[in-house]
Amino acid sequence: MLGSFYISFYDSPIGLIKIVANEEAIVALDFVYKRSKESENDVIRQCKIQLDEYFKGIRKEFDVNIEINGTDFQKKVWQELKRIPYGQVRSYKDIAVAIGNEKAVRAVGGANNKNKIAIIIPCHRVVGKDGSLTGYAGGLWRKKWLLEHEERNSK
Repeated sequence: MLGSFYISFYDSPIGLIKIVANEEAIVALDFVYKRSKESENDVIRQCKIQLDEYFKGIRKEFDVNIEINGTDFQKKVWQELKRIPYGQVRSYKDIAVAIGNEKAVRAVGGANNKNKIAIIIPCHRVVGKDGSLTGYAGGLWRKKWLLEHEERNSK
């Protein structure tokens, strides 16, 4: 254990994923380029199993415990992202309308960018109003891969 957090890594088809957890929940999941010291707990082991199932096209929803830290607005956006069904997309405007603030399109984009738990909170499912792929902290090529993966496996 490193401090009060456990850190481990998952080799996904689209690169190395760093998983950070406390005793109860995943607190971060992000793409990285190199490993560091690792320590696992049951939460991380469960997360790895669910990531395996997701990348094999079996798992459509994650139920591993997560702990989201952010502003009230960010949390509202992230909760709405979790409602986007597997294999579907929504626009930033759709999310703004869904949280009751249709003028907050740019702020929704900002909250999306601050998401610390990639894939599980599916910010990759948010696209431009015209359907174009826009911004993804993990890189647009990963966003494209994830969307195509979900589309293939949702049929």
